[in-house]
Amino acid sequence: MALAEGNDAVVFSEEQEALVLKSWAIMKKDSANLGLRFFLKVFEIAPSAKQMFSFLRDSDVPLEKNPKLKTHAMSVFVMTCEAAAQLRKAGKVTVRETTLKRLGATHLKYGVADGHFEVTGFALLETIKEALPADMWSLEMKKAWSEAYNHLVAAIKREMKPDA
Repeated sequence: MALAEGNDAVVFSEEQEALVLKSWAIMKKDSANLGLRFFLKVFEIAPSAKQMFSFLRDSDVPLEKNPKLKTHAMSVFVMTCEAAAQLRKAGKVTVRETTLKRLGATHLKYGVADGHFEVTGFALLETIKEALPADMWSLEMKKAWSEAYNHLVAAIKREMKPDA
């Protein structure tokens, strides 16, 4: 496992870090809109995922206008991007341990499985690709964001354990 456990640092190159930092600097100012677009993509790919969110289950409010979804989407997008931006410098996923534990418990409670993380990862990459100038998106950019996302997912999965 490439994640920081004990003294093992995350492997995330300077080049990957530079790509993530450069792209996040562009996206950060529009994170509310991009976060919503990110979640709308998730639900477009996997409509049943809406049932995993209590605030969407019985809501008649269109997804793009749902204030709770907007808030949640921005929060998730910003946390994901900030964790990616700090990955190399910190040598690990920088989301607070209490937040990771809560994320793990919540994802476990709602039955989040590998397929859900895959859909979310795909939606994240598509959102980033659309948010950046066309000449900025590259295979290297995609790999950098994929690597960062995979480290975050691995950190969340490690916390997806039933209470002992």
